[in-house]
Amino acid sequence: MTVLSLIHVIDDDEAVRDSLQFLLEEAGYRVRLHGSALAFLDEAPASVAGGCVISDVRMPGMDGLELQAALARRGDCLQLIFMTGHGDVPLAVRALKAGAIDFLEKPFGEEAILAAVESALSRARQQHDRAGAALLARERLATLTPREREVLEALVAGNPNKTIAFDLGLSPRTVEVHRARVMEKMQARSLSELVRLSLAATQG
Repeated sequence: MTVLSLIHVIDDDEAVRDSLQFLLEEAGYRVRLHGSALAFLDEAPASVAGGCVISDVRMPGMDGLELQAALARRGDCLQLIFMTGHGDVPLAVRALKAGAIDFLEKPFGEEAILAAVESALSRARQQHDRAGAALLARERLATLTPREREVLEALVAGNPNKTIAFDLGLSPRTVEVHRARVMEKMQARSLSELVRLSLAATQG
């Protein structure tokens, strides 16, 4: 299983951790348990690229919002699912507004947690795919000469060849040559694909 199927469970209650581990492993997921948010930050590698975290929102030492902020600071792309008691719902709502994918009010059923996990992992896979596409686009972009970059920027801005030629002080024929090289180096089969690749290079 890839890191995108890895689930970190964080709760100071050992019984809750063990119960979730059994449920999730029975469903085919790989699970790691952590007794606190601080323990998770110490044990999990920095800049984790995928998977999700199921965490109690209120824990001693560091609560869920503090954990969320710490993950953001170190650049982790983990999807967060929070477990909360009734009195902690306002805290969980704040976590959602800060980017958490879901919160589950205790006690919750097996179907609810499994549905939340699948939603979180689906989003993790989408993020992973976008990051991969962005890296590939940036690698192709790096092969362009400065002049080809100028032509690319003008094409993405929607300028026709004649306008690009005038703005850059080139002949229309030279612009056509640069445009062909840009398309080849970016491995774009159409102008729309070239625009998507250029946009992807700025994302991820």
